[in-house]
Amino acid sequence: MRNFARWHIWLGWLVGLPLLMWTVTGLVMVWKPIDEVRGTHLRAEMPALDTGDLVMPRTNGPIQSLSLQSLPDGPGWIVVEEGGARFRYSPTTGRLYNPVLEGDARAIAEAAYAGDAALETVTYFPADSAPTDLRTPVNSWQAHFADDTNLYIHSQTGELLAVRSGWWRIFDFMWGLHIMDLETREDTSHPVLIAFAMLGVLGSLLGIALLFRRRKARVKA
Repeated sequence: MRNFARWHIWLGWLVGLPLLMWTVTGLVMVWKPIDEVRGTHLRAEMPALDTGDLVMPRTNGPIQSLSLQSLPDGPGWIVVEEGGARFRYSPTTGRLYNPVLEGDARAIAEAAYAGDAALETVTYFPADSAPTDLRTPVNSWQAHFADDTNLYIHSQTGELLAVRSGWWRIFDFMWGLHIMDLETREDTSHPVLIAFAMLGVLGSLLGIALLFRRRKARVKA
C-alpha cells in the first residue's frame, strides 16, 4: 500500500495538468448548446423548392451524385462529378452556372446570414490556403461580418459551406487542447493522448484502492 501511495502521488504530479486541462476545456465546450456553437441561429432559413417544370442538367460524362438544393441565391442542381468536383446547374434551363464572383459572394452571404451585424469584407481563398476554421480544402469566399462571424461560400456552386462564429473558434481551440492536437485539431487517436489517458486511469484506480484501504484501517481502529 505504501508503494501504491507513492505511485499515486507521482502519477498525480504527472497527469494533474492534463486532467485539469481536460476538465476546463470540457467545461468551456459544454458552456453553450452545440447548435449555438455551430451557428445554426445565424443561418437564414431557405425557402421551399418548387419542383414544377424542372429541367435535368446537361452534364458531360458520368457523375457521382445529383441533388436539387435551395440555396441563398435560388435553387440549383448540385452535380458531383467523378473525382469529387462540384458544379451547379440551373433547374429551369439545365445550363451550367458560372463560378461565383465577389459581387455574387457578397449577395449570397447577405442572403444566408440571419444576424444583425454588417458585412465588412469578402475574401477569396484557394483550396491550398483554406483558412483553419473552414476545415475543407476547397476554393471558397470568406464573408466576414462585424460580429466576428465568418461565412464560407463555395466558389463554384455558391453553397454555404460553413458558419464560424467567434464562440466557434473558442470552442475549436478548446477542442484542440482537449485532444492534444492544436495543429489539425482532428486527430483523436495519437500516442500522447492515449498515454496520458491511460496514466490518468491508472492513477484513479490507485486512488480508489487507497481509499478502501484507509476505510478498512479506520474500522479496525
